[in-house]
Amino acid sequence: MNKNAKKTAIKITRADDFPAWYQEVIKEADMAENSGVRGCMVIKPWGYGIWERLQRRLDQRIRETGHENCYFPIFIPLELIEKEAAHVEGFAKEMAVVTHHRLIEKDGKLVPDGKLESPLVIRPTSEAMIGESFAKWIRSYRDLPVKINQWANVVRWEMRPRMFLRTSEFLWQEGHTAHATEAEAREETETMLGVYKELAEEWLAIPVIPGEKSESERFPGAVETHTIEAFMQDGKALQAGTSHFLGQNFSKAANIKFQTNDGSEEFAFTTSWGVSTRMIGALIMTHGDDDGLRVPPTVAPHQIVILPIARDEQAAARVMPAAHELAKKLNAQSAFGENLRAHVDIRDINAGEKRWGWIKKGVPLIVELGPKDLDNSSVMLTRRTDIYAKAAEDIDVFVGAAPEHLEAIQKQLYADALSLRDGRIETAITDFAEFKKFFDTEDSSKLGFVRAKWCGDTDSEEMLKDLSVSVRCLPYDQDNIEGKCVITGKPAKLEAIFAKSY
Repeated sequence: MNKNAKKTAIKITRADDFPAWYQEVIKEADMAENSGVRGCMVIKPWGYGIWERLQRRLDQRIRETGHENCYFPIFIPLELIEKEAAHVEGFAKEMAVVTHHRLIEKDGKLVPDGKLESPLVIRPTSEAMIGESFAKWIRSYRDLPVKINQWANVVRWEMRPRMFLRTSEFLWQEGHTAHATEAEAREETETMLGVYKELAEEWLAIPVIPGEKSESERFPGAVETHTIEAFMQDGKALQAGTSHFLGQNFSKAANIKFQTNDGSEEFAFTTSWGVSTRMIGALIMTHGDDDGLRVPPTVAPHQIVILPIARDEQAAARVMPAAHELAKKLNAQSAFGENLRAHVDIRDINAGEKRWGWIKKGVPLIVELGPKDLDNSSVMLTRRTDIYAKAAEDIDVFVGAAPEHLEAIQKQLYADALSLRDGRIETAITDFAEFKKFFDTEDSSKLGFVRAKWCGDTDSEEMLKDLSVSVRCLPYDQDNIEGKCVITGKPAKLEAIFAKSY
């Protein structure tokens, strides 16, 4: 611990211990807590409120791109899973399985009884179950395309859990589509990755690098996996969303056939795509600082929190009505295509404790309103992006300017994250000795991405495992691929983003 460092609201700083800082932010921002089941979490109202805002925006965009919502069971018969060999191999170690259908009391304890004839897998993803339905729904080219989405929970048994990033149960959306042609399915894959990129950058203020996954990093059973990769403040990458072109692999396994317009029979081309509550982890590690969370105004459950300052009943009689009137006026304003979300904190606790509590939660704007402020027709304003620059502002001016304040905060968060990321992408490394030296550091402030030339050989990725490094993506902007592979020295076929990751 640096004894000369300034006092911060979060006891553990990013520089001291980034993983511990991350957990402390979640705790101090009152976002989530561990549950009684190892690897599972309780998402508390502030954390879930952020998810709801993200979910609402993404659901709107999913509908706008021609998809409909539906729901499939959480239990998948084992025999359905077994049809997809590559898929099973990719998820087998993470699957949770139900083997009994009741409990009985024995020797004073409840024990499983009634063994199922066929075990049920708790949904790790829904390709198998949805493929079975698609095979029933699709008969002719006239039935295509089928474009559905579901908001659901999934279970992938996690040995090293971390809230929002890796939990045994997590929330997500998963889209599944079936098409008559390969071209249509590829276009769908591209469209949805574009929706995810827009969500990350325009809604969550997280800059991302879009690209294709290498063969070893693909979704099990996919022909191609496309991804958006985000840069976390400790220099690691986080896969923030994926869109998979599945070709006819899953159609053949599930027998999803259709009659073409010339009377022949063909297997459909399918896609799947999803993002999860991991996006909240990305938000924390992209925007958080040593005073806690910083929430982009687009997804903040409260964009503006008003703190009435009243030391006695007489002051309260003036301040409280004024605070609620201010909130009413603010909520009539709009930003990002929605009405503002202003909240009056009427809790009977110390004003300083309230202020720092909301700072740790990451509220974009904090407004203090006391008798002196009312006398001056002003408010005391704090932006979460600069908590040590309190400023007085005329009340009426503030009401009119509040949307601009929020939009400026949104832009600043994105600009700060982009500047940090771009400053930590190394493009000059050309050989494996330099490459290893770059990643062989315990100092997270020096860690980052390497963009370098690559031969594309799967065997070369094995050489990265001892460094805990992987090919994060093959970026779409492949401008100059002439040269030698940074790992093997062989002629390069493309450029890749290499990084440690979550």
